[in-house]
Amino acid sequence: MSHNNRRWFLQASAAVAAGATLSTATTRSSLAAELPPGSSMQFGLVTYQWGRDWDFPTLIKNCAMAEVYGVELRTTHAHAVEPTLSEKQRDDVRRRFADSPVELVGIGSNERYDDPNPEVVKKAVEATKAFLRLSHDVGGTGVKVKPDRFHPNVPREKTIEQIGKALSELGDYGLGFGQEVRLEVHGQCAELPTIKAILEVADNDNVKVCWNSNPQDLQGEGLAHNFGLVRPSFGMTAHIHELNSDQYPYAELFRLLVASDYEGWLLLEASSEPADRVAALTEQRKLFQQFIAAAQKQVAGK
Repeated sequence: MSHNNRRWFLQASAAVAAGATLSTATTRSSLAAELPPGSSMQFGLVTYQWGRDWDFPTLIKNCAMAEVYGVELRTTHAHAVEPTLSEKQRDDVRRRFADSPVELVGIGSNERYDDPNPEVVKKAVEATKAFLRLSHDVGGTGVKVKPDRFHPNVPREKTIEQIGKALSELGDYGLGFGQEVRLEVHGQCAELPTIKAILEVADNDNVKVCWNSNPQDLQGEGLAHNFGLVRPSFGMTAHIHELNSDQYPYAELFRLLVASDYEGWLLLEASSEPADRVAALTEQRKLFQQFIAAAQKQVAGK
């Protein structure tokens, strides 16, 4: 093939490839536009209780068996993904997740920023930074933290400001590692107006709310109002509990999530003690799918 003919061939091939790429992108965009809201939500597991004693291979195997393809790893549990891991060990964790069907959604820390002692708060902030680095190194996308409670003889406003400032610092730090700071709605700070006030102090787009499906969600003006207070600040994760419980209005929560087209992970934080946790996890995944389908039908009918 002459130089000129070869150049023509390469240019023509590139044009065909570009056209194919554009066509594929257009097709994908069209397909996405045709999907009902809520279709991007995924179901995963917080290893809080059901995964507490599963070592790494067992965790991957059990999640794959249940067709649950995302996990938030709770610190101190048997899978032992901790800030003490060496660089080689972190690379190994990342590789093992990459070679499996299960995605590491992030790390679930127990760090909190409410203590009246500034040194305790400083220590918690530094520990959280270590978790953010860990999550980055092992392939996660964020770290869950807690607000957490109010203390005697300390004004609520002071505690809220203290928590918010700590989170703002962490949000900036996490951004440098591509990690969300995920504020779990937890403890005495679990009332949604309180969470909103903390977020306003933090004033950082990388500090996200991790909805936690608490009884406090129903207080005041009710679930829809409280959901609306913090929905703009949702990150990639939200926590749910056993979906076959009648203690929480999950049908209404799913309707709100679908109507607002939430695209993150709904992570099961289960505390019951089923005889077969893999079977129970499979059942919860099926219930999740049923709730999504019912909510999509309800939203489409309006």
